[in-house]
Amino acid sequence: MTEEGESTGQEGTGGEEEFEPLIIAFCCNWCSYAGADLAGTSRLQYPSNIRIIRVMCSGMVHPNLVIDALSKGADGVLMCGCHPGDCHYLEGNLVAEKRADAIYLLLEDLGIEPERYRLEWVSASEGQRFAQVMKEMTDTIKSLGPSPYRMY
Repeated sequence: MTEEGESTGQEGTGGEEEFEPLIIAFCCNWCSYAGADLAGTSRLQYPSNIRIIRVMCSGMVHPNLVIDALSKGADGVLMCGCHPGDCHYLEGNLVAEKRADAIYLLLEDLGIEPERYRLEWVSASEGQRFAQVMKEMTDTIKSLGPSPYRMY
């Protein structure tokens, strides 16, 4: 705090700024993105360091996009899709689930912590769950610290 009572933006000891992660969230158009919208219209709070990318289906996100985001400086990637059995494209979310296994193997090969990637099911009516998942993911990434590939 300054003499005028304003925050300097520095947290912790030694004047170091608190680490704020950059998290990319791929959200399916039909459920998870609508859940994010509900969280917003319901004025539910979740961390502002989430960058949402709307995709038509979680199953359409190739593992290379996840690895690319992590290798280019994102601290975490979150994939949100429809609950199994509720996919607009019938089985797209099941494809995303199978791809998650491949993503975890790729992360292991690259020496990236598997906790930097997470797959979650969030429906259009689950604004509260969406906000909670975003908070949990941010807390997890904060505990891991910055990505080794972070450039800023």
